[in-house]
Amino acid sequence: MAEVTLRNVGKRYDDVVAVSNVNLDIPNQEFVVLVGPSGCGKSTTLRMIAGLEEITDGEISIGGTVVNDLPPKDRDIAMVFQNYALYPHMTVAENMSFGLKLRKFPKAEIKERVDNAARILDITELLARRPKQLSGGQRQRVAMGRAIVRNPKVFLFDEPLSNLDAKLRVQMRTEIKRVHQKVKTTTVYVTHDQVEAMTLADRVVVMNGGRIEQIGTPNELYHHPKTRFVASFIGSPAMNLIPAKLEGNGSGLTIRLSNKLSFQVPESRAARYRGHTGKDLLLGLRPEHITETRGSENGVGQEFTITLDVVEPMGMETMVFFTVDGTEVCGRVEPTAAKASGEPMRLRANLDHMHLIDPASNAVL
Repeated sequence: MAEVTLRNVGKRYDDVVAVSNVNLDIPNQEFVVLVGPSGCGKSTTLRMIAGLEEITDGEISIGGTVVNDLPPKDRDIAMVFQNYALYPHMTVAENMSFGLKLRKFPKAEIKERVDNAARILDITELLARRPKQLSGGQRQRVAMGRAIVRNPKVFLFDEPLSNLDAKLRVQMRTEIKRVHQKVKTTTVYVTHDQVEAMTLADRVVVMNGGRIEQIGTPNELYHHPKTRFVASFIGSPAMNLIPAKLEGNGSGLTIRLSNKLSFQVPESRAARYRGHTGKDLLLGLRPEHITETRGSENGVGQEFTITLDVVEPMGMETMVFFTVDGTEVCGRVEPTAAKASGEPMRLRANLDHMHLIDPASNAVL
């Protein structure tokens, strides 16, 4: 078993708090992604798990053993870095086997492990080449292979795809997921790319300002964010956050966005929000829930007319941008339905997927 546990883990550099009170349980074989903006503490947390940074507070255990005072080489982890750190004078096979040779593994076992990892990563034909003869994606596979041959308790990935171009990043995301399905090892992966996090992870840990904002499956974070930060960070394009006021309307509730635009709050959500009547809030609504009017929806959603500011064709869909009382809002429409910039367009908002956020506490109500 190779579960990873962090208890009240913190890291300070003099008076600067990099990580504060992190508590995290990663079960055996789970793929967990730490995601957040630059400076949020995700890489520092990973480096503390690896033993490359000393922890200031708390306790880290791997496989039930507290590793606070263990050096990296004794933690039975393998790390894949942003830069591949391959030896240029060695072949692919020599790079992959170097760590095993240092640990004096038998030659036959080394060859078996290297060949097996090469088959998993589809780089068997590259074993005799040197790094300068490889593409960026091939070098990344070699770096992963060097980690796989170790057969460690835990894989640690520190933004491994950030040096690759956009197309190759997508390919390598699929490759990493496929490898994890074959080599079911506990994995902690760091990235600033929320799309990468959503597509790879069993669970995502969203960090901000050195703290954990929310932990959950990709679907939980996307559909049920708990804070304003998670709501705005997860999803591309980001969730629309529109200043609004919650008003009573007989037995129902209305969310008012401007003097000209307001929506009826769905009955299914009225009880949850009733206690916040009269407050200034933020309405959260994702772009895919603001669409063109569609006859097949049988009245789902509430229609309104706006003037388009910007239209962005994306091929299979078109993004439309407009302004509500000074706030830019994004919607997703069918390419054939989009009007031109400056023209009025009838849209429909599906409030069954709405979120209300208290701007004072930044909590999702």
